[in-house]
Amino acid sequence: MLRRLVAGLAAIVLVVEAALLVLVHIVLGRTTANQSMSIAGSDPDVMSKATYVMGAGMGVFLVLCAVLAAVTAIRDRGPGRFGRVVLISGAVTHGVLGILSVALVGWAAFATMMLILCLLVLTLTSYAPRSGDGSGGGAGEDTPPLPPTPPFGELKPTSP
Repeated sequence: MLRRLVAGLAAIVLVVEAALLVLVHIVLGRTTANQSMSIAGSDPDVMSKATYVMGAGMGVFLVLCAVLAAVTAIRDRGPGRFGRVVLISGAVTHGVLGILSVALVGWAAFATMMLILCLLVLTLTSYAPRSGDGSGGGAGEDTPPLPPTPPFGELKPTSP
């Protein structure tokens, strides 16, 4: 029950974040175009369009992560390999953005990024494949277990 709630909450938060990021990029793109801003002589139109494209790309990526989290919550099954890769890359992205945001924006932005990171990681770990559940995710399911080893390794006498 809790893992479905976490995955659903992650999906909702990711959609809200996608909408906010797209809105911020639209404002930045319009500001760049209206003020004719350029960095090192670059074309302001190119910078404005690049800002729009970056906002759209981030929005699509975050909505994809949200859809995968929502599907995970609805099915109550872990995501497949592609879904795991996308959610892991989303978690890594939020970790990097959290590190950058603490220096550029402040601690509130850092806390928000870490909250989303925690939701993604909790979604991934709560739906992790377990050994013996028939999902094929356990390591070494077809190999026999190793013999037990003593806790401190093999004891050898030191004197003859």
